[in-house]
Amino acid sequence: MSEPVNVKILDREYTVGVEPAERDSLMAAAQLLDARMRELRGSNRMAAIDRVAVLTALNLAHELQQLKQAAEQRDQALARTLGELNRKLDGLFDAPR
Repeated sequence: MSEPVNVKILDREYTVGVEPAERDSLMAAAQLLDARMRELRGSNRMAAIDRVAVLTALNLAHELQQLKQAAEQRDQALARTLGELNRKLDGLFDAPR
C-alpha cells in the first residue's frame, strides 16, 4: 500500500505516493533530480522552471539511453564469449580419448 512522501525539488515541495520499500529509492531520485535541475539552472534564478525541468528530463533520458545501449553491447559480448566457451567445452568432451 502506497504512502505519501514529501520531496523538495528546486525549493518546491511535492507529495508523491510510494510503496514503503521504494521510499529510499524515491528520495534518492528526487535528490538527483533536484541537483541536476539546480546545475542546469545555474545562477539564472529567472529561468522558467518548466524549461529547466524539460531539459533536465531530456539529459537524464539521454543518459539512460546510453546506459541501455552499453548494457546491450555488454550482453552481446558476454553471449558471444559464452558461446565460444561452450563450443570449446563441447569440443573437449567430443574429442576421442
